[in-house]
Amino acid sequence: MTTSDPQAPLVPSGSQPLIAAFVAIGLVAAGAWFVVAGGLTGGLVSYDTAPVIPVGYTVNINAAGVPELSQLPGLGPAMAQRIVDHRRTHGPFASHEDLLAVAGIGPVTLEGLRPHLRPIRSRQESP
Repeated sequence: MTTSDPQAPLVPSGSQPLIAAFVAIGLVAAGAWFVVAGGLTGGLVSYDTAPVIPVGYTVNINAAGVPELSQLPGLGPAMAQRIVDHRRTHGPFASHEDLLAVAGIGPVTLEGLRPHLRPIRSRQESP
């Protein structure tokens, strides 16, 4: 719809004060909500954090490779490689305490690993 007068206002002059009042009320309401919600104190952002779920990740030290072993707490890729090299050189571990023979693993590290190590079956238990 076009008007013949290019200088004619888009909104009739009688409605302009009413529209301005609604805009002003909206701005005041938005400002009030901003202040009540926390304003610049960081209270506006609310988020839920996921609960920490304990992971039951366990490995068989006689079968696990470097990627699996390096995921254990206290072990990195270098230590995992030393465990695999020791196993390759000396054969499978007979008990978890045999890990103490690997360079860099002490009693404290072994105790941290225990919850993540599967029991070692003796050769007589193997089928």
